[in-house]
Amino acid sequence: MMKMKLGGFVMKIILFSLTLTLVLQATVYGISAAEAEKKESSSLSSLSSSATAYRTKHKNAYVAMMYMGTPRDYEFYVATRVMLKSLTKLKVEADLVVLASPDVPVKWIQAMEQEDGAKVVIVKNVENPYQKQQNFDNRFKLTLNKLYAWSLVEYERVVMLDSDNMFIQKTDELFQCGQFCAVFINPCIFHTGLFVLQPSAEVFKNMLHEIEIGRDNPDGADQGFLTGYFSNLLDEPMFHPPLNGTKLDGHYRLPLGYQMDASYFYLKLAWRIPCGPNSVITFPSAPWMKPWYWWSWPVLPLGFSWHEARRETLGYGAEIPVVVIQALMYLGVMAAARLARPNLSKLCYRPHKNLTFLQTGLKFIAMWSILVAYILPVFLIPRTVHPLLGWSLYLLGSSSLASVAINTFLLPAVHVLTPWLGIFCSLLVMAFPWYTNGVARALFVFAYAFCCAPFLWGSLVKVVTCLQVSLEREAFLPRLGESPQLSGFNKLY
Repeated sequence: MMKMKLGGFVMKIILFSLTLTLVLQATVYGISAAEAEKKESSSLSSLSSSATAYRTKHKNAYVAMMYMGTPRDYEFYVATRVMLKSLTKLKVEADLVVLASPDVPVKWIQAMEQEDGAKVVIVKNVENPYQKQQNFDNRFKLTLNKLYAWSLVEYERVVMLDSDNMFIQKTDELFQCGQFCAVFINPCIFHTGLFVLQPSAEVFKNMLHEIEIGRDNPDGADQGFLTGYFSNLLDEPMFHPPLNGTKLDGHYRLPLGYQMDASYFYLKLAWRIPCGPNSVITFPSAPWMKPWYWWSWPVLPLGFSWHEARRETLGYGAEIPVVVIQALMYLGVMAAARLARPNLSKLCYRPHKNLTFLQTGLKFIAMWSILVAYILPVFLIPRTVHPLLGWSLYLLGSSSLASVAINTFLLPAVHVLTPWLGIFCSLLVMAFPWYTNGVARALFVFAYAFCCAPFLWGSLVKVVTCLQVSLEREAFLPRLGESPQLSGFNKLY
């Protein structure tokens, strides 16, 4: 009885704290989105009325690329818009251009043109002859569209960008670089997430010809093609922008500060790159750990910085309604499970002839219901929502679905929710902002996991034992001629 009261108290605390957190966060980020939308609407008329003038205003351009056909099209669309708005916020003196494949939704194109002030150029997809290679990753099928940057001959210089770049400061000095300039993140291979080029119809035509004849390409993507096409870049001098603002000729290596790999930050938890300005952060990590995913933080600390950039520019107006609806749904599930507890338990614990089979089946269902409670919310939460909203909604959702298992199978709430508490505390451990370096942070996380393991195992054993006792009690009471009575487990508190 004492444990059940404690479990009920824990559930009430969870319900209250998570509801309050979600309401406050949804309000804050809803206001941020409204403010961003208000700023956009105030300048939308001027953008739309002078769109043509804007597109021909500058001699240089920052260019991004967008194509369809991957499982993460929407996420990259959001990332591209955040990058464009970040450049606008920095007041760069260049046009913003997006090379879009023909199947990009019209709504997305209109948003980038009207709200982000970008010039969207529809390009025909470059046929990728390397997709039959054994090691080819299908998500790189259309990355050769990046070569269209050389066809933008109306510009003197172009900075070609991937969507996973986060700008810290203005980088207009890059337009002073030569015909091709790139950063060597790898000591021997330059990175194509950001590079400078001089548009040339002749070079563009030659590149398409090289693709047609099957030029060697290790990965079948733009990275492999360009590193082969500009194979001597490693021997070129380092780029230093002339103080008089003139443009250089030739090929140059760019300082690492223009493509700071996020993994460098995680070692020291600070940027220690003395060569060149620390201007652009790139996230060439695993696809599912890109910074725009809510679960990437606090696992990867820089994810929060990206989301703050989004909050200050694009906002979260598209995700907030979904978050609110899911939160209300989880609260409803939790309340319904609590009210229906007596009837749910009667459905599970009723006499049956095949006792062994029934008990085994109920054990299996009970354990799977707990597992599903912790996994299902991950797939329901909008992927690009702010981490604070995402994790709060996950904790609310997992506790809500876990309450269904608790009330259906009469399980001890404290032990069923032990993984929930472990996840919550692990987030606090990873988000702790005062680690001296990444090694210390990793050691603390490992120590926490080591200490938590016995508690998780003990809770699992306790849940299985309690389930077994409940099954045996409910099964044998009718055989002894006793009428099943509502025990303390079946009462509502």
